[in-house]
Amino acid sequence: MDPMNYLEEAKGLDRLTAPVQRAARLLPPGRARDALYGVWLGHPLHPVLVQVPTGTWLSASFLDTWPGNERASRRLVLAGLAAAVPAALAGAADWSEQHEQQMRVGLVHAVANVAAVALYAASVAAPARRAKALRLAGLAAAGAGAYLGGHIAYRQSAGANQAEPVPHLVEPGWHDLMPTAELGELIDSKPAKRMLGDVPVVVVRDRDSVHVLADRCSHRSGPLSDGDCYDGALTCPWHGSTFRMIDGSVARGPTTAPQPVFRTRVTAGMLQACLPGAG
Repeated sequence: MDPMNYLEEAKGLDRLTAPVQRAARLLPPGRARDALYGVWLGHPLHPVLVQVPTGTWLSASFLDTWPGNERASRRLVLAGLAAAVPAALAGAADWSEQHEQQMRVGLVHAVANVAAVALYAASVAAPARRAKALRLAGLAAAGAGAYLGGHIAYRQSAGANQAEPVPHLVEPGWHDLMPTAELGELIDSKPAKRMLGDVPVVVVRDRDSVHVLADRCSHRSGPLSDGDCYDGALTCPWHGSTFRMIDGSVARGPTTAPQPVFRTRVTAGMLQACLPGAG
């Protein structure tokens, strides 16, 4: 079995992920947590922040190849240690809302990064020759953590916009969605699922307005049609991501990507929908 597949299916790690997840969720939903998710940025914040400790630590080892750079290397290590704190907080926030396989790999990813931090911290107070060895070991641990992080991001698609394919699955132009007579059957502010070809959409009648959004949440593909609608916003039942129905923008994380929103019109007794930019 592929080592990464083995790690993904290592259910024994679940005994550790549960308490760590509870700790990672101590910061309640709100502006601070959304800031760590990267809602303000439009994509996850963690991959941006990790560039600083990784870059400073790699630079320190690069300087170690020439004599006389010990002081500069130690300064770079200290800068990396300081930058590792916000990077870890952002990563913990993302990790706490992932599925089981991602969390298992993420736990080992975190262990590798903690080992890197410990080795670099030890190098600060160590004699020059030992400090270089500790920095090299720290770089190896950080590299292992980076490999696991890449697996989570690209192989397991953590942090990716799960609604991104929608515009490419919907044909351009207007499409019949449902007879207007069926709108009367919809309960105000109660999401209902409909199909637009092969693409599931969620329809919400909100007083005199009708909103149509892609049904699968951009965070983890949760069914928005099973969620709750309140005050013009639609909340995913899986992780609580909330979208403004008028334009699909993110009102609350953990998602960082907006939800595709369809334009609507009524023609000849039929509610039609059109997705701008489809095709």
